[in-house]
Amino acid sequence: MDLAYIPSPSTGVIHLGPIPLRGYAFCIILGVFVAVWLGNKRWIARGGTAGTVADIAVWAVPFGLVGGRLYHVITDYQLYFSEGENWVDAFKIWEGGLGIWGAIAFGAVGAWIGCRRRGIPLPAYADAIAPGIALAQAIGRWGNWFNQELYGKPTDLPWALKITESANREAGLYHPTFLYESLWCVGVAFLVIWADRRFKLGHGRAFALYVAAYCAGRGWIEYMRVDEAHHILGLRLNVWTAIIVFVLAVVYMVVSARVRPGREEIVEPRSRKPVETGKAADDAAEDAADAGAEKAASDAVDASADGGDPDDAGDSHDVENGAGNGAGSAAKG
Repeated sequence: MDLAYIPSPSTGVIHLGPIPLRGYAFCIILGVFVAVWLGNKRWIARGGTAGTVADIAVWAVPFGLVGGRLYHVITDYQLYFSEGENWVDAFKIWEGGLGIWGAIAFGAVGAWIGCRRRGIPLPAYADAIAPGIALAQAIGRWGNWFNQELYGKPTDLPWALKITESANREAGLYHPTFLYESLWCVGVAFLVIWADRRFKLGHGRAFALYVAAYCAGRGWIEYMRVDEAHHILGLRLNVWTAIIVFVLAVVYMVVSARVRPGREEIVEPRSRKPVETGKAADDAAEDAADAGAEKAASDAVDASADGGDPDDAGDSHDVENGAGNGAGSAAKG
C-alpha cells in the first residue's frame, strides 16, 4: 500500500456555469501575466517606461503560442497524421502540446516586431523579460499535471505522481517530471535575477543565461520521461535540442561579453513634450534681470564696506543697465 504520493486531478476542466475553464489553458494564461508583470518591473528599473513590456507582449505571446504548437505538431506528427488519428486534433491546443523551443523562437520574432515598432533594442527587452519567462514556464508546467501527461519513469518515492487509467496511459506511480521542471524553472528565474544584479548583464546575456540554465535542466528531466518521442543516436530529440541550444547560448554569452561589454545605458527613447518657446524666453529674461539687479546691489554693498565711493560701485542707473543687459542676453539665448 502506497502511503504517500501526489494525486492527479480527476478532471482537467472546471465548469463555471456554461463556461469550461481548462486547467492547462489557465496555467498558460497565468504564466503570461506573471511574465509581463515581472518583466515590466525589471524594464522600469532599467530605465524604460511602464506598459512597454505589455505592448510588446501583444506581439510576442501570439507568435509564441503558434510557434510552440507548430514545434509540437511537427515533432510529434504521428499523433495527428498517422492512420486512425484525426488531424483536426492538431488545433486543440487546450488538450496540451506546446514545444518551448518553438515558443521561444517564434516569440522572439514577435518581440522583434514589437521592439522595432517602438525603437527598442531586442536584447535589452529580452534581458528584462527572461526571469519572467522562466516563471511562466514553471506555472505552465502545472498544466501537464491537469492533463496527466509528460510524467517520468515508474517510482515508489514519496513524491511519486499517481496516474489514473485511460486509453493512452497506464495507471501507476511515476516520477513527476512536470514538478521537477517547474521547480527547476523557479531556480533559473532566481539565478538570472541574482546574476543580473551581480554582474550587470546586458546586450542579451541575461536572456542567454536563462536559455543555458533551462537547457541544462531540461536535458536530464527529458531523459526521465517515458512518453513517446523520436530518438536520434539513442537520445530523445528534445535532449539533442537542449544540448545544441545550450552550447549556442554559452557561446553567445562569451562572444557578447567580449564584443559589447557592460550594459545598455539607454533602453528606450524618451518622449519629450514641446517647450513653449515664448514663455520660456520671458521667464529666462525675468530671471536674468533679477540676477543682474542682485549682483549690482551686492557690488555696491561691498564697495561701501571697503570704504570706497558708493558712486564707484554703480548707481541706480548702473543697476538698471545690469538688469537690462542680463535680460537681453537671456532673450538672445
